[in-house]
Amino acid sequence: MTDTVVLSDLKARHRAMWASGDYPAVASELVHDLGEVLVDAAGVRPGQRVLDVAAGTGNAAVAAARRGADVVASDLTPELLDSGRRAAARDGLDLAWEQADAEALPYADATFDVVLSCIGAMFAPHHQDTADELVRVLRPGGTLGLASWTPSGFIGQMFATMKPFAPAPPLGAQPPPLWGDESHVRALLGDRVRDVRAETRVLPVTHFADGEAFRAWFADRYGPTIAVRRSLADDPERLARLDQALRDLADRHLDGGAMGWEYLVLTATRA
Repeated sequence: MTDTVVLSDLKARHRAMWASGDYPAVASELVHDLGEVLVDAAGVRPGQRVLDVAAGTGNAAVAAARRGADVVASDLTPELLDSGRRAAARDGLDLAWEQADAEALPYADATFDVVLSCIGAMFAPHHQDTADELVRVLRPGGTLGLASWTPSGFIGQMFATMKPFAPAPPLGAQPPPLWGDESHVRALLGDRVRDVRAETRVLPVTHFADGEAFRAWFADRYGPTIAVRRSLADDPERLARLDQALRDLADRHLDGGAMGWEYLVLTATRA
């Protein structure tokens, strides 16, 4: 099997994973506010050409379009783009929705004034390839804005909890929450950017009454959780242990029905 075939299979599995479940519900019910936060941090203005990479249903893209920017929302998974397109149309917003791989963006160098990714590009498996593309399509003097779950925060810990139960990652793949480590992102971007600003913030989440409510909701709706659970379909004992580990994790983080999900907001200027 050639490297090209292996890569194509990996992309197909990623598309299928994010199309499974109900990520639009995750985007609208849990993490909707992150789009506005990122657009604020990046200082998006009317008339700017903006690219949202791994946009999903477009939380950041839609927020940028509301400010009068000329926006392209790109994602590997067309089902998510379709959902975002319908929602934006209901709100009377006009933006482009284009299928694209964060590791090989189909745009010319220095095309955009602002490049954003809101808990999206962090899930592309090859971090350096993704960082190179984010920088490549940004014009000199343009703004890069990233929002990513941190390794130490709740979602980062959720991925660490699932890791022992999951199939081995593809060769060269890196854990998504590393994008929430400022030093890791600085190393990826190198001297191609300047004026790097990073701030750790917390997203309040009040959707879950207890650990079982969290486990069940994510088991039905969140692609990465669905994929790991499906891989254990023939091993009910390990599946039960995973489910209990997720319950326990959520219960430890719940305080009076509320959680705080930590994320990193990083902005930088293209040198």
